[in-house]
Amino acid sequence: MSEHKEPSRRDATAPAGNAARPVTLRINGQSHTLQLEPRTTLLDALREVMHLTGTKKGCDRGQCGACTVLSNGRRIQSCLTLAVMQEGRDLTTIEGLSDGDALHPVQAAFVAHDALQCGFCTPGQICSAVGMLAEARAGEASAVQPLAAPTLPLGDEEIRERMSGNLCRCGAYPKIVAALREVGGRQGKR
Repeated sequence: MSEHKEPSRRDATAPAGNAARPVTLRINGQSHTLQLEPRTTLLDALREVMHLTGTKKGCDRGQCGACTVLSNGRRIQSCLTLAVMQEGRDLTTIEGLSDGDALHPVQAAFVAHDALQCGFCTPGQICSAVGMLAEARAGEASAVQPLAAPTLPLGDEEIRERMSGNLCRCGAYPKIVAALREVGGRQGKR
C-alpha cells in the first residue's frame, strides 16, 4: 500500500517549475506579479511570498478572522480564497490602511481605546471593522438590522453582530466595541 503524502502549505507557495504560473495581485495600491501554484491561498501568498506578515494565520479554516483582508473594499478571509481568484481586485492588508505615519481612523480608535491585548487578532479585527463600517454606511442589512438602510451610528449590539466573525482569544471585545462605536459614530455624522 503506497502512502499519499500531502504537500505542505510552504510547498504550495514556492515556485514549483511548470506548476507555478504568474499571478498579478494589486496589494496596497501596487501591482505585484508572483509565480504561484494555482492552489496557493491568498494568505500564504501574502505572508510567505510578499512577507506581509500583519495578516495572521490563526485557524487556517475561516473560523477566527485573523486573516481578514479587504478585496475591493469587502472583507474576506484570506485563508479561504486562492490567490489566483483575486487577480484584478484591489487588496488591502493591515499594512496598507495607514497613510505613512497617519493611522487609519479605525487603527487610531483601537489605540485610543486600548482595544487589544496580545494583538494577534488585531490586524484582522481592524480590516474587518473597516469593511464592516463600509457595509453599514452602504445600508447593508444584518441580523440586528434586517432591512437595508444606513445604520450609522452603530449601537453595541449591531457592532457585536457585524464583527461576530472575528474572534479575540484575550476577550478584548468591550474595548473593541467601544472603539468601533466611536468611529461608527463619527462616520455616521458625516
